[in-house]
Amino acid sequence: MQLFHARWVLPISRPPIADGTVGIEGARIAWIGPRALAPPGDSTDLGACALLPGLVNAHTHLDLTAMRGLLEGLPFFSWVRTLTRARREVLSEADLLDSARLGIREGLLAGVTTYADTSPSNAAMEAMLEMAVRGIAYREVFGPDPAQVAGAMEELRTSTVAMRARETDLVRVGISPHAPYSVSDELFRACAAFAKEEGLPLATHIAESDDESTLVETGEGPFADFLRGRGIEVSGRARSPVELLEACGVLDTDPLLIHCIHTDGRDIATIGRRRLGVAHCPASNAKLAHRVAPVTELLAAGARVGLGSDSMASNDRMDILREGRLAVESQRTHGRGGLTTADALELATLGGARALGLERDIGSLDVGKHADIAAFPLAPPGASGDTGQSGVMSEAIQPAEELVTSGTALRPVIVMIAGRIVVRDGSLVSPDDRVANRVREAAARLHQWKR
Repeated sequence: MQLFHARWVLPISRPPIADGTVGIEGARIAWIGPRALAPPGDSTDLGACALLPGLVNAHTHLDLTAMRGLLEGLPFFSWVRTLTRARREVLSEADLLDSARLGIREGLLAGVTTYADTSPSNAAMEAMLEMAVRGIAYREVFGPDPAQVAGAMEELRTSTVAMRARETDLVRVGISPHAPYSVSDELFRACAAFAKEEGLPLATHIAESDDESTLVETGEGPFADFLRGRGIEVSGRARSPVELLEACGVLDTDPLLIHCIHTDGRDIATIGRRRLGVAHCPASNAKLAHRVAPVTELLAAGARVGLGSDSMASNDRMDILREGRLAVESQRTHGRGGLTTADALELATLGGARALGLERDIGSLDVGKHADIAAFPLAPPGASGDTGQSGVMSEAIQPAEELVTSGTALRPVIVMIAGRIVVRDGSLVSPDDRVANRVREAAARLHQWKR
């Protein structure tokens, strides 16, 4: 048995263990408890660290990493249209794959071991398989015109069959009808039936923006004008985006609902009653000037909430601990108090696993679960640290407070996926600077295109 000792072990499923130990055999956790009671084994002392489950990124677009900083300050409709054109006109399949590789590398260096990615390409799945990380690759499908349903579903079935043939113990395949402004009701229904028929996870962007809600509820706004310009008939479709999904049978698939910002009491009750998964992306929401999602209300209602970075086209970095801090701060700022740093750390780990339906395997440090772990350095006892607070972080303060409120990005000492070490001493075990260089070149082409 390989033993890892740390100043704090944070199982998430139970209280923190001071001077704790996690024992690993093969790909799974075999023991957890106080160091004084640990069984014999090969020991690694991680020192002044917090050892916790690997972080779960409940929503990414890994293949858009090259778009970091490209679309600053655009209104949401213009942001969506510019992103779509930039991807189609500038980025090659090789660019998309390199972007996904770099996104995963950045995630690993922030302690992320699981990625829930939505993409219309193979890039994210290819990168996940190549780098042996854990994840779900949701194949995106688009088609706002009902006449597109047959063709869209034929393409989705073909691509999904090919992807499923390559599934592993780490990487699963799902589908993702993109959003109400890019998917017709008929295509939503067809995707829901396909997901149930094939037992596929389903994810969709929903209730993200004012423009989306206006489209769904009244058939007006910039998305409606754009669709009419393409000859597509548009009218009000439902009381709310969430009710649209319910009417189309999507909620019957136990979907991952991405964003859920524009949700009222009835929507929240529906999501909670069905105990649906929600991916909350606070940094992306803020950058795109969306409202603040009702996270505390969703949790109270029974939703399974995790944290996502979204794409680097709407974020600056792949940092799920930062997303936790932003979640706490935004809820408090908008009068939705009650979300603690311990809650945020749970959203970043077990919450994300629950949202993705993976909680039996990952998300907490429990015997029998997969050995996906991350250890982050803590400020030494009695020494001041860059914690965003005056004074020092004493041993009496829960380590979750230090991890979530840290004023700087924390680089993990060690990251492990299924018992395999992928980050050691804050560096990737298998670095490749060529990927970052190629993504920088792609980013330069994107910025030149935009000018």
